[in-house]
Amino acid sequence: MAKPHPASRAEDALNGLVARGLGRRGWRRRVLPYTGYAGTSFARVLGRVVLSKDGQDAQEPTVEADGGRRGFRVFFSAPLPEVDVTVTFGDATVSVATDRGGYIDVDLTDHGMPPGWHEATISADEVETQAPVQVIGPDTAFGIISDIDDTCLVTSLPRPMHAAWNSFVLEETARKVVPGMPAMYRSLLAQNPDSPVIYLSTGAWNTQPVLDRFLRRHGFPPGPMLLTDWGPTETAMFRSGQEHKHGSLRRLAMEFPHIKWLLVGDDGQHDPRIYEEFALERPESVDGIAIRKLTVAQKVLSHGHPLTKDDVRGRPVRLMVFEGSDGFALHRLIQSARRQRESVEAAQQSTRGGRDA
Repeated sequence: MAKPHPASRAEDALNGLVARGLGRRGWRRRVLPYTGYAGTSFARVLGRVVLSKDGQDAQEPTVEADGGRRGFRVFFSAPLPEVDVTVTFGDATVSVATDRGGYIDVDLTDHGMPPGWHEATISADEVETQAPVQVIGPDTAFGIISDIDDTCLVTSLPRPMHAAWNSFVLEETARKVVPGMPAMYRSLLAQNPDSPVIYLSTGAWNTQPVLDRFLRRHGFPPGPMLLTDWGPTETAMFRSGQEHKHGSLRRLAMEFPHIKWLLVGDDGQHDPRIYEEFALERPESVDGIAIRKLTVAQKVLSHGHPLTKDDVRGRPVRLMVFEGSDGFALHRLIQSARRQRESVEAAQQSTRGGRDA
């Protein structure tokens, strides 16, 4: 078996040193719950085990309680690897050990829970917390998969210095929402009750509490968040954000073959190309692609030049592609296209009915 990458070994050694030091200071084990999702026969529960000061709450602060923290705080934690964890959801129980970053990503089967929002129990010895899980029913035919950075909130990623300022220094309440995006998501879900929103991002799991509070503060619908671990892997210095998105899209298509997803992203990174490749691979799983077009200034901040990084125009994607500057523009285009599609389908049904008569 190949040795782990030197960067991962160095990270593990540093984490171990920090954990031992904080343990001597009296810091205790803490379980961080993340929002999971499920079908009627399976469930995916996510969380992390870290060290925290004695007396600190297991849950992160709410929107009302803590909106003034600076972003850099979320990157300072002491993960606990190889900790035995028990996860219970409905009738299903699984025991696992945390990975080298202290994370758990657990699959459970035959849980017996009906569609809707429920809670899974995550326990590590005497520490226990509840993780929200959305059970998606077999009759659900529509869902949204949304990027976060520069799609829901303005971060100007991946330009390093500007992104560092927005992610590490700026206070939570100073972060800007992309206009119209919360309203677009709420409107689409109002037309499709019980449909899920999956927030798929290359951002670090460390930022999950901040992102969760931001989405709730600005009225985004609740939904599972699929992020990445911050740091090196056992085989590479850096993680592949694009592979994370590709793999997550394929997994969701396999787990929910009855759902057609609206894929929402921006043209500041690689969302257009990633979504295009997925649509070509699994066209039956895609309802449409909605791309927020960044301004010239935002593109320069994002990738150093004023040109679009990826584009889906002129390529053989046989589905609806929408491009707009914000959620209001995208929503108008999506609604117009849906009305046209419904009119065509109604006309086709009328023609078939006339022939049958």
